[in-house]
Amino acid sequence: MKNILDLDRYPLDQPESSAWQELVQHCQKELELTGMFNLHQFLKPGVAEKAATETMPVMQTDSFTHRRSHNIYFLREIPGLEPDHPALVKRETVNHTVCADQIPQSVVVAIYQWEPFRNFLAAVMEKPALYQMDDPIACANVMAYGEGEALNWHFDRSEFTTTLLLQSPDRGGAFEYRSELRSDEDPNYDGVAKLLLGNDTEVRQLEVEPGTLNVFKGKNTAHRVTPVEGGKDRMIAVFSYYERPGVTFNPEERMGFYGRTG
Repeated sequence: MKNILDLDRYPLDQPESSAWQELVQHCQKELELTGMFNLHQFLKPGVAEKAATETMPVMQTDSFTHRRSHNIYFLREIPGLEPDHPALVKRETVNHTVCADQIPQSVVVAIYQWEPFRNFLAAVMEKPALYQMDDPIACANVMAYGEGEALNWHFDRSEFTTTLLLQSPDRGGAFEYRSELRSDEDPNYDGVAKLLLGNDTEVRQLEVEPGTLNVFKGKNTAHRVTPVEGGKDRMIAVFSYYERPGVTFNPEERMGFYGRTG
């Protein structure tokens, strides 16, 4: 792993060291202040390009094109909301997904399965432990967005979302987010409607370079990727961890996100 990650800058393999403890504390402070943290140059020089290059043949021939019109919840209806409520406005998402079982020997899967990485994330998130998904399709993905394609506003099902940017597009493809738009106690439907109508002044945009690890609170933070411009795809790895072992997607979820059940 020392040939993949910059472990001198980010000593994830030294959990007993003061440098590891300082890194964890720094990331915790960033999470508290901004709802996310970024580790720039997390990958060693050239590794992001290698990861994108080794995934590209599968992306071009065997990826699943996820194209659907959806609301911010990815749900058909919300109890108590009329179908025409502004919080349920639908927009189109288009991206292309390669799953972990399609790239088993890849850099992306190696990082996902590396236990010190998972232990570091658990420490930052103040969780007793984090576990890999028992789902070879959903556990780790690489997503690509071509010209005119975007990931529209949505909330994640998990409390935290972990991504690693592999390739930036020529233009567009910006990550935009609205921190803590809702809470577990308050769905804030009026606030969601305000966001979707383009009237929320607290929307922020994040610009990072390939090789950056980003972890953010995606469950209650609305976020999207704006349309890509130009001939160069935006490519990003997405890692899914949970607080309990044995998590899998059901067949309907697999079919909706990946176009297959196994």
